[in-house]
Amino acid sequence: MDPIAAAVLASWTLNGGILCFLGGAAALYLRGWLRLHIEAPHRYTPTRLAAYLAGLLAVLLALESPLDAFAGLLLEAHMIQHLLLLMVAPPLLLIGQPVIPLLRGLPRWLFKDALGPFLACPELKQAGRAMVHPVVSWSAFTAVLVVWHLPPIYELGLQSPAWHRWEHACFFWAAVLFWWPVVSVWPGTPVWPRWAMIPYLVSADIVNTVLSAVLSFSSHVLYASYQSAPRLWGISALDDQAAAGAIMWVPGSLAFLAPAVILGIRALESKRSETRAVPAMPKRLPRAPIVSRLLRYRHFRRCLQIAMFLLAGAVIADGLVGTQVAPMNLAGVLPWIYWRAFAVIALLVAGNLFCMACPFTMPRDLGRRFARPRYRWPRALRSKWMAAALLITYLWAYEAFALWDSPRVTAWIILGYFASAFVIDMLFRGASFCKYVCPIGQFHFVHSLVSPFEVRVREPAVCASCRTYDCIRGSGGQRGCELQLFQPKKSGNFDCTFCLDCVQACPQQNVGVLRVLPAQSLRDDRRSSGIGRLSRRPDVAALVLILVFGAFVNAAGMTGPVMSWMHRWHARLGSMMPVVTLLYFAGLIVVPALVLLSRHPKAAYGFVLALIPLGLGMWLAHFSYHIVPMPGLELLLLGGGFLLTLHTAWHIARRLAASMWPTALMAAALYFFGVWIVFQPMQMRGTMSMH
Repeated sequence: MDPIAAAVLASWTLNGGILCFLGGAAALYLRGWLRLHIEAPHRYTPTRLAAYLAGLLAVLLALESPLDAFAGLLLEAHMIQHLLLLMVAPPLLLIGQPVIPLLRGLPRWLFKDALGPFLACPELKQAGRAMVHPVVSWSAFTAVLVVWHLPPIYELGLQSPAWHRWEHACFFWAAVLFWWPVVSVWPGTPVWPRWAMIPYLVSADIVNTVLSAVLSFSSHVLYASYQSAPRLWGISALDDQAAAGAIMWVPGSLAFLAPAVILGIRALESKRSETRAVPAMPKRLPRAPIVSRLLRYRHFRRCLQIAMFLLAGAVIADGLVGTQVAPMNLAGVLPWIYWRAFAVIALLVAGNLFCMACPFTMPRDLGRRFARPRYRWPRALRSKWMAAALLITYLWAYEAFALWDSPRVTAWIILGYFASAFVIDMLFRGASFCKYVCPIGQFHFVHSLVSPFEVRVREPAVCASCRTYDCIRGSGGQRGCELQLFQPKKSGNFDCTFCLDCVQACPQQNVGVLRVLPAQSLRDDRRSSGIGRLSRRPDVAALVLILVFGAFVNAAGMTGPVMSWMHRWHARLGSMMPVVTLLYFAGLIVVPALVLLSRHPKAAYGFVLALIPLGLGMWLAHFSYHIVPMPGLELLLLGGGFLLTLHTAWHIARRLAASMWPTALMAAALYFFGVWIVFQPMQMRGTMSMH
């Protein structure tokens, strides 16, 4: 062993003052806890005692163990020390609910006569409440975290033992303030509702992730002291810095996100319990009369389609006869940058808005005025396998042929889309193109399952007394649902184009766009009209995996490191085609196949559905970069998808009586890969910087 390392490992500081402080804190808490455990055993449990003592142990390890000696030689050791003081010790101590046990552990005369008047002072109470207010505690925590990682300030702590102790004190006490509202320490009163702690934690994680990314991806050593320190085990200062960033990133993010998931589960479970106790129907979306009238207006959808049709015509014309410089052509800008971004954002805030305004079905609607389709869609093709294959082809061709950089090819693709929709739907009844062929539609069908809005019935009792079934059959010149989704037995948004035909056809006005819990249909997995159970369909599971992994492969393909790797192989092989093909074959076919084969189909198909929010989060993060390149916003979108995936997986695990951990670990791996993508240099394809 390296003699320096051996000497450091043998060095326990064992400072008498710190040992006395920790020992006294343990003795006081234990004395008070023993009394309170007798009086209120349900509140002061052995678990709280264990958590408090574990927190003291974490402080001891951070300050008195060899970690403190290693901190001057290895940044990663220093980072572990900081994590113990920031994210391990404070929450553990607060879980022990230490305020009352520590006070009861004091001698009665000291507690009552000496401290009593101060504890009853209104000004001190008000100051205490102000210190643990979420805004104050979050601001103090993030400020301490950022300021002490600035190179000049960090170097000050490395060079001066006094400043080093002050640094540790700032970390610890700022963390106590930060975790106080999260743990909700008694007898304090929460200022914010419990659900508000979720964005509180996620936003702090964003700050932590940005700092860790700076350490991990910096091309030079940020702290000069580590450059000149003796190197242990052959680790370079730059590798040590990258490892420290990874330590701050992964365990740090888990420390923030794990309690956020727990709080989210509790909040939703509480709301669900209230809903069960007092049954209530989903609230109607259009509270404003203007919105309600718009949705009820018979030609509302047609107006949207006409606008999109004219826009598509302009894109086609410019793509065919305009300049072929993509950033200066509508066909190079609108379809690949703005339309994709706004369409996926609309999924989150308004439901399947693009399919509602889809221009591709308008020519066939006009054609059906003169000729009716004669055939039913072939039974062998009534699945999502064809659409999944087309989706893989599209994602691969986008990269292989640089579609984003070819306005003329883009124009021909759009024309081909119009022609395909027209021919298929003029031959086959129903909306066969939308349901079985259109890859864009499948993208929206899958991700609209996470939308907080759904086309559904308002009052089931009204539908129970209905005998005409106009919502699916149509009436008075108004067609019913072409996709054969019978509203009273429909669950979720899958296969729903938001055409509003059922809304227009219902004579009781009992169908509308209603608010629902995001991803509710994924958690419940009810049998739905025209679809069945999503968890019983391997074609849907394959489609979901293609879209989830496609989100990460597509975004990674724009990053500097991946593009450098692709160009190196391009130089060796003389062609980019095999490189792109290998990347997309592995990411969209091999990996999804391994995921499906890794578990029993009954569990695999169900848990695959839980990944949809994470996939949507990655698509949102990726496409939002084209509009507002803000890493903080991208991390928030990605983190929100990750949390919703974990919550959905937890519900599915309860329903199936199966373990959620394989899915949770896969989701965590994808999440951290997504964070890595966010912090990579990105190529803004279709912009002037590319030309």
